[in-house]
Amino acid sequence: MTWPCVKGTIILKAGNPQEEDGALDYAAGILKNGGVVAFPTETVYGLGANALDPQAVEKIYRAKMRPADNPLIVHVTGMEQVKELVRFIPGEAAVLAGHFWPGPLTMIFNKKNLVPDITTGGLPTVAVRVPAHPLALKLIARAGIPLAAPSANLSGRPSPTTAEHVLEDMAGRIAAILDGGPCSVGVESTVLSLLSSPPVLLRPGGVTLEKLKDVLQTEIRDLTAGQTVDFKGTPPSPGMKYRHYAPRAPLYLVEGEGPEQKRRLAALSENFTRQGYRVGLILFEESEGLFSAPVVKVLSSRREPHLAAERLFAVLRCMDSLDVDVIVAEGLHEQEMGRAVMNRLRKAATKIIKAT
Repeated sequence: MTWPCVKGTIILKAGNPQEEDGALDYAAGILKNGGVVAFPTETVYGLGANALDPQAVEKIYRAKMRPADNPLIVHVTGMEQVKELVRFIPGEAAVLAGHFWPGPLTMIFNKKNLVPDITTGGLPTVAVRVPAHPLALKLIARAGIPLAAPSANLSGRPSPTTAEHVLEDMAGRIAAILDGGPCSVGVESTVLSLLSSPPVLLRPGGVTLEKLKDVLQTEIRDLTAGQTVDFKGTPPSPGMKYRHYAPRAPLYLVEGEGPEQKRRLAALSENFTRQGYRVGLILFEESEGLFSAPVVKVLSSRREPHLAAERLFAVLRCMDSLDVDVIVAEGLHEQEMGRAVMNRLRKAATKIIKAT
């Protein structure tokens, strides 16, 4: 089978059963031989390599230009594979796995020695999850190895939710991209550590804090509340230390609710326009029509933060393609999936304006 190729990166289409089988065989062969393949998950596209091979994992860091102290998440097919990688599985982890795996929840465990330090950023712990995307699970099973897989973008850029996004950043940098269509969740997985009491939320994502509390029936310490980029030392989870998800244009995030937030949005947009900048606005449906700018993108209704999460990274990349000079973004409440949306916007922001 002949696959299209861009700058040496092969694009493996999986549009029908015959194509899928061939694509999976090809991708698994690359992974087993120490190569790097981008593949779809339900959250974002991951940049996968053998998590137990230090040389293969190093290729991920090189391709992404990722800092070496930013740990990776290991993707597996189920709890049996987890047992091979970690020293102990707390009872709460088994309960959460029963509710949310396969799915967008990553849990932190103490690692066994066979997991190399490069995979964990030098930490004695390892982050593990079981993705819900059928192609991801088939690829891991066919390769027969756990896959270290951060988001398949250049470090600091918006995460990719389509194969086309991956190609923008990774053409010529990796062996292949397994194209499984758009991702459904749109932001990275929730990261939870059960190594302390109470458990600690390290990154909000597709499994909300509210759902975790409901299942565990316990308090969870939230380290992400209002977090920007101020973590010192080696972070226990991806997404905690460095600026992430950033479009090329500076992004000004206006937090808050009500009339004062609208006033600040209008003032910022009008001020940049008077200075001759091409302004891009990121708004929610309730604000559509209240502001004008050369580029206006609507994420969702404020009542549908899961849709905002699904569309966020695509909108940020769209702003790049439309050559805006500056982006002004409307903030959202921090309940349910709104917490994950605001976490990503804060990490992408050049400046945060609190409208209170």
